[in-house]
Amino acid sequence: MRGLSSDSAGPPTTLAPLSVILITRDEESNIRDCLASVGFAREIVVVDSGSTDGTVALARAAGARVLVTPDWPGFGPQKNRALELATQPWVLSLDADERVSPQLREEILAVLARDEGGPDAWSLPRRSSFCGQDMLHSGWYPDRVARLFRRGTARFSDDLVHERLLTQGNPGQLRGDLLHATYPDLESMLEKLNRYSSASAESMYRQGQRSSLAGALLRGWWAFVRTYLLRSGWRDGRMGLVLAISIAEGTYYKYLKLWLQSRPPRKLGP
Repeated sequence: MRGLSSDSAGPPTTLAPLSVILITRDEESNIRDCLASVGFAREIVVVDSGSTDGTVALARAAGARVLVTPDWPGFGPQKNRALELATQPWVLSLDADERVSPQLREEILAVLARDEGGPDAWSLPRRSSFCGQDMLHSGWYPDRVARLFRRGTARFSDDLVHERLLTQGNPGQLRGDLLHATYPDLESMLEKLNRYSSASAESMYRQGQRSSLAGALLRGWWAFVRTYLLRSGWRDGRMGLVLAISIAEGTYYKYLKLWLQSRPPRKLGP
């Protein structure tokens, strides 16, 4: 068990009855700041899927309990593995590129102090940045995600990617922002775009969905229109345009990869 937590605004306080759970792989650049933002939690659980950088060492140095798994079953199943290891009455699920803001921390502590009464799950407004700029439009804010819940009342869906927290009843709503450093630079955006479009295409293929080249083009075009025009991406300035193009590209590649998976193999030669 972790001991006491220091807060620069006051004397040490007893750690909150909260398990913070994360799944990681090669998150050396993110893990330290993420865990520092939840230093008020009594328990931190990290399930790592074979990092080759300093992720595991940094997590252990921060006091986290770390499990390294030899396989990768997908985002949903891996998060459920982390959830099974949680021991505290409340659970907060984070990604390594997320941070709990001071306002959100105080709201979480208030929920935990109340304990009895109120919802068993809470959604948080997520404030995401793109290449160094906070995106306040484009459908990216407030982007509410259910992440705080009473242990035993929720679990994650088994989706390979874009998993959801399945709760009992409607979550309450907190107001403090969950800070999300989505894509710090263009290179990370391109890498994640490729990885997520492949995982999404595989998941859809397994579910029996199919696509076509025309369908991929149409969905990419519609993703741009929805992000830049209908969701006011233009109000985010030039980076809003870059984001809309990136989302359109990711959508196009997702359905293009699904189409390519669906095509029968062609024989070579005469």
